[in-house]
Amino acid sequence: MEALFNEDYLIREEHYQETMEKEVLPFLQAREQVLTVNGEEGKPLYAVAYKADAPIGSVLMVHGFTENAYKYSELIHSFLRNGLNVVMYDQRGHGRSWRSEDISDPSLTHVDRFDEYVRDMEAVIAQALTGFPKPWMVFCHSMGGAVTALYLEQHPDTFTRAVFCAPMIAPNLGGIPAAAIGAVCRCAKAVGNGKKRVFISKPYAGPEDFETSAASGKVRFAWYNQIKDTHKEFQNNGPTYCWTLEAVNVTKRILAPGAVERITCPARVYGAENDGSVMGEPQASFAARLKNGSRTVVPGSRHEIYRSPDAVLFPWWHEILTFIKG
Repeated sequence: MEALFNEDYLIREEHYQETMEKEVLPFLQAREQVLTVNGEEGKPLYAVAYKADAPIGSVLMVHGFTENAYKYSELIHSFLRNGLNVVMYDQRGHGRSWRSEDISDPSLTHVDRFDEYVRDMEAVIAQALTGFPKPWMVFCHSMGGAVTALYLEQHPDTFTRAVFCAPMIAPNLGGIPAAAIGAVCRCAKAVGNGKKRVFISKPYAGPEDFETSAASGKVRFAWYNQIKDTHKEFQNNGPTYCWTLEAVNVTKRILAPGAVERITCPARVYGAENDGSVMGEPQASFAARLKNGSRTVVPGSRHEIYRSPDAVLFPWWHEILTFIKG
């Protein structure tokens, strides 16, 4: 058994697929409690809670754009084995949570306002995390980092520690000015196309390509790529004009004068060395303004740092566990 995992109960790459199927997923399924959370405007959100043996605290996990809780199975397993309860949920428009009735394409990702994500996070904390022992910690990735930053600026006392994995303080717009993209999205929204797919995006069309993916670990990429291809509810890939407009505008909200300074809990911000999805400089600005925070760039990683090869993932995750456990 020990040969399958490292000291923190992350899976060694040599037998990754087999270990996920025979060890990790059964371990999680035996402990999971599936919940329905009433989110903003009563929209149903899929949430799952796990109890560790002899817990020393609890972690709320907030996923990124086009993701879901299932994708984080390996990390959830590690948290549990290290004595930490876990609550995670699929954000609206993602995975098994509520999606707008006006959108028939399951691969299209939409939100009217990022404030809905923040209110949903409030609901998950009130309905799912409450009752789990403190201290409470939060681990968030990418878009989930933007949502968590907005939440913490409004509720600075909820969490004891926060970990930001490649947070989307600002999306990577490929060199196109944010003002130009914002103008296009506002026009689309004005003529009733806010819930339409951005013209440069295409519907999900089968297995993704590792070389152009956000993962740098081939075996971790391959495992979830197969899951995504066989589960339609996990096939989110492209944004609507409304989602894109909100993503472009979120930077000014997060970095507004005095906003970041309201976050009081110790926080660690991790940037990916080779990140094609979000910008590094706004991350650095965010981290520099935290009262008790720092930013580290993880060498050899792409945007999804948690899907890196063992040599990159293991030391990074061990650092995170050390920080979270205090």
